[in-house]
Amino acid sequence: MTTSAELSLYPLTPNYEQVIIDFIHQLRSQPGIRVATNGLSTQLTGEYNAVMAALTEAMRPTICGEITCSFVIKVLNVGVVPGANVEV
Repeated sequence: MTTSAELSLYPLTPNYEQVIIDFIHQLRSQPGIRVATNGLSTQLTGEYNAVMAALTEAMRPTICGEITCSFVIKVLNVGVVPGANVEV
């Protein structure tokens, strides 16, 4: 089953940029998913297991880090092409 996830990372620090950049690099290093970014969020698309595994592995360094952060994640049971309308 193709799945998409849209997520936003909010590091609770004035120096938030590098935390977000590092997280996106972690996501892009994960196999089996397509990653797209914009100014508000990051979208992942792939098979369900690949998307969930990518989220788990990419989030680990941020969650285990010293900076307090918040992740907001939406998971859809359809594949989404960034910028395209989703047929329902």
